[in-house]
Amino acid sequence: MNRRFALTAASALLASLVSQGAFAADYPEKAVTIVVPFAAGGPTDKVARDLAEALRKPMGGQAIVIENVGGAGGTLGATKVSKAAPDGYTLLLHHIGMATSPALYRNMQYKTLEDFEYLGMINEVPMTLVGRTTLPAANYAELAKWLDANKGKINLANAGLGSASHLCGLIFQQQLKIDMTTVPYKGTAPAMTDLLGGQVDLMCDQTTNTTSQIESGKVKAFAVSTPKRLSTPALAKLPTLDESGLKGFNVTIWHGLYAPKGTPKAVVDKINTALKAALKDADFLKREEALGAVVVTDARVNGAEHKKFVESEINKWGPVIKAAGQYAD
Repeated sequence: MNRRFALTAASALLASLVSQGAFAADYPEKAVTIVVPFAAGGPTDKVARDLAEALRKPMGGQAIVIENVGGAGGTLGATKVSKAAPDGYTLLLHHIGMATSPALYRNMQYKTLEDFEYLGMINEVPMTLVGRTTLPAANYAELAKWLDANKGKINLANAGLGSASHLCGLIFQQQLKIDMTTVPYKGTAPAMTDLLGGQVDLMCDQTTNTTSQIESGKVKAFAVSTPKRLSTPALAKLPTLDESGLKGFNVTIWHGLYAPKGTPKAVVDKINTALKAALKDADFLKREEALGAVVVTDARVNGAEHKKFVESEINKWGPVIKAAGQYAD
């Protein structure tokens, strides 16, 4: 009986593997949907649409459809993908929120490290510290003096709980040891609008959102968040926050690609191969460079290393968010 059971189980396993192999060989046979867990028009949506163009050819010419599922700091869209059929036709493109949500949201419907197949990282986006044009400071040294002299009076805008600007602002305040009045908005656009209008003092946001405003002189730019200065023409003269006195300051907003847990390995491998090809696409590289983003070329383009990196980011941001005491139910 045991021998017969073992043979039956082995046959079933073999049939499953053969089926998966055949399925992977034909994949993709139809359009692939990439869920973006934020509204259309934002920086993550922009990355997704540019990547979709670059993915089309290495994905056999199939259409790559972007579906925006915004809400709850990106957790609604991530939840949808975590519960989707694990067939490679529903993917998730998410930013650093993939690592910060476990600390920010207490009642998530998915487990970040358990409910997804990690497909690879896409890019890293530096942050810039910008302020209203009427601030009485021409550089970061003068800004630091102004901040020290105006404790309790400073307004720091962000695009909402868990946003890139929120996270950068948390680190900035903690390293300065200055509490500021945090002003959350429902998105980057209204936050930037009030900064341009002088209703708030500062914001720390992605180069994808700030570069054009810096170039046009509509905001004052004081520093960048990366350990090294940036090469983008509009930002090349800006010092880093690290060299300006906030030692070790390093905040970038990264994006990665994910599939539902249980997606066949052969399909995961096919998507990863297509992703690597897309990240070398000349048009995609040009678009990313124009946004100040850096396309990932190291081992994190592989699923296993991508997952290790996300775990390290969870460990990095968890204590920061806990210390700030800023949570969502």
